[in-house]
Amino acid sequence: MIHKYKLNGYGVVLDVCSGAVYCVDDVTYDILDYLEDSVEENIDKSIIERLNGKYSDREIREAYDELYSAFKGGLIFSKDRCKDEVGSELLNSPIKAMCINISHDCNMSCEYCFASKGDFGCTRELMTFDTAKKCIDFLVVNSQGRRNLEVEFFGGEPLMAFDTVKKTVEYARGLEEKYNKNFRFTITTNGILLDDDKINFINKEMSTVVLSLDGRKEINDKMRKTLGDQGTYDRIIPKFKRLVELRGGENYYIRGTFTKNNLDFSEDILHIYNLGFNKISVEPVVGEEYTDYTIDKDDLGDVLREYEKLLKIVYDMKKRGSNIDFYRFNIDLKRSPCAIKRLKGCSCGNEFIAVVPNGDIFPCHQFVGEEKFTMGNVNAGTFNGELKKAFSEMNMYKKSKCSECWARMFCGGGCNANNVHYTGDIKKPYSLLCEIEKKRIECALMLNVALSEQRT
Repeated sequence: MIHKYKLNGYGVVLDVCSGAVYCVDDVTYDILDYLEDSVEENIDKSIIERLNGKYSDREIREAYDELYSAFKGGLIFSKDRCKDEVGSELLNSPIKAMCINISHDCNMSCEYCFASKGDFGCTRELMTFDTAKKCIDFLVVNSQGRRNLEVEFFGGEPLMAFDTVKKTVEYARGLEEKYNKNFRFTITTNGILLDDDKINFINKEMSTVVLSLDGRKEINDKMRKTLGDQGTYDRIIPKFKRLVELRGGENYYIRGTFTKNNLDFSEDILHIYNLGFNKISVEPVVGEEYTDYTIDKDDLGDVLREYEKLLKIVYDMKKRGSNIDFYRFNIDLKRSPCAIKRLKGCSCGNEFIAVVPNGDIFPCHQFVGEEKFTMGNVNAGTFNGELKKAFSEMNMYKKSKCSECWARMFCGGGCNANNVHYTGDIKKPYSLLCEIEKKRIECALMLNVALSEQRT
């Protein structure tokens, strides 16, 4: 199976199963219209006849011979070998990552917040240190032989429980040598409570920090407000700048959300970059269709065109030597994901779990509050291994639309939580986000091959 498209003046061909990506000329691009799942040694004369008015006989034959050579090398129309991994016990992996919802409370009231403005539709509370310790203990035990473990402090606003965050990190560090573990910590913050003490701790202990900002002041302040209904832009920008400067501009992301209010979100990305932040992630809002800010099918065309506009901007900037890093355009074709990652994409409920302040365990932070997906409780010492096994077996071949999609090796079947929330079926992908994701993958692949071509 191949997928081919033209974007920003480039003809791009993806061999779906091998992950090989090519930038091809027009004659090769057109020949592929007449090939289905293989390339024979000798060209079918009908192909020459159909293309002869557009290309010379020599051009057609040379392009065809190159395609045949790629086919013999297993680099085009390759077989899907990932199917062989579906039944492997390797899919049911030890837990290696945990999202600790250290705070089910927030000092902001963002209109689009998937966490119901901080409490996830539950009681507003902060996690105690005793529960946080049990989270770390649970991860150490259930990671089995895994050495490198990841812990994200999330909320709500995790800085509202900053003392517990510090104690939890200290506790985990104290276990590393004893159990041969290495913890990598991440924290996501809205920035309101940042001060020098918190900045210094974050920059010392957090491998990555995610800073929430939507872009231009008027865009950010329309949705991201304090509990007193005040905009947050002016309060957080100086703090974000100081934090990023003190950590040397490394290992952070500015994470924003775009809505119907800013379908021209490339302008917000440029605004963030011009503030001095080069690592940027801006995602579409998802929510109930009746809200006045949610992206819906009527907006899809505008969203896809905006990604193409952003691609041209990023490409031109990178050609001029810019270090802009837009998260959704990052694909490393030299170090492609392993077979299991390709199969599953998301590791929620299997390698990754989330724990909330009362100790309940969920497949991920997006499943919090979904009672039927409660996996256990760290305080009670319970864990549902059968539910974990069910999540371990959830892969793109269990999702009929995904198993035939050209993007499956990069997407892995999409977000299980979004499937549940917006289609009611974990095996049925949310089509709106599918189309957005496919466009982002096309942009990322084109950017990768175009820049590689430029370097050579």
